[in-house]
Amino acid sequence: MKYKPKATPAPKETKLKVYEKVELMTFLLEKMGGMSRNSIKSLLAHRQIMVNNKISTQFNLELNPNDIVNVVSGRGTIELNHPKLKIIFEDAYLIVVEKKEGLLTVSTGNSDETTAFSILKNHVKKGSPQNHIYVVHRLDRETSGVIMFAKSKEVQLILQENWHRIITRRVYVALVEGKVEKEQDTIVSWLTENDKSLKIHSSSTDNGGQQAITHYRTIKSNDQFSLLEIELETGRKNQIRVHMQGIGHPVAGDKKYGAALSPIGRLGLHARLLAFYHPISTEVVSFETAVPRNFLSIFH
Repeated sequence: MKYKPKATPAPKETKLKVYEKVELMTFLLEKMGGMSRNSIKSLLAHRQIMVNNKISTQFNLELNPNDIVNVVSGRGTIELNHPKLKIIFEDAYLIVVEKKEGLLTVSTGNSDETTAFSILKNHVKKGSPQNHIYVVHRLDRETSGVIMFAKSKEVQLILQENWHRIITRRVYVALVEGKVEKEQDTIVSWLTENDKSLKIHSSSTDNGGQQAITHYRTIKSNDQFSLLEIELETGRKNQIRVHMQGIGHPVAGDKKYGAALSPIGRLGLHARLLAFYHPISTEVVSFETAVPRNFLSIFH
């Protein structure tokens, strides 16, 4: 049985110009058609108000003549209830979600398969047929965690063309085989993809491939497994999986890259934190998810 998302109203954006000095709360109480103070505080708390293209959460912010206030009213797809996908944040420009393992980000050719993209696309169109979703980056099918999508082609291009400047932090947790010898380290190598096997190969010397830089530190370990916090300086395809194999500690459950054990019945990789400059407001925003419980249960 296919999942059918519940129809919810699409977010509505209201643009307001300021003509005299006034506090933000006073201005919105006057301009937003009888909206209560609590409703406005809720909009502020959910980062749905921008002043001069910067997200504001401060109700007593002083506004000046010619300031522009944007209000996104209606939470839109924030109420999505799907077993494989949870919306963490949404505004007029972005949707940030937590994806479960087993779900592709986007179709690889089988158009009938449910993906994170198809779930969100169908859901936003329940609000309005004009609503769209655009892919910005991807997580492997068996990797869980934080991923974002754009709500317009313009925002997608801003993010993709300025990715390395806009992204400030990408942090993963990885359950890997064996007890990692070094408490923390940085791995640098050059990655190339085999056209036939589609496996990524790593070289410690520059062989013309893409340079990949991974920082890790050990959170927990026992004789069989280690739980690592991994921060990416670069974001290459299969980077963490290849680098973990390269130091002799493949990600648990990753047969493709040398794992012999699968203690949690899935790939032991979770995208825990994503921080970036908002493509419109330019404010740094950060979204974090909990470490999956079954990653931690290995060490009890």
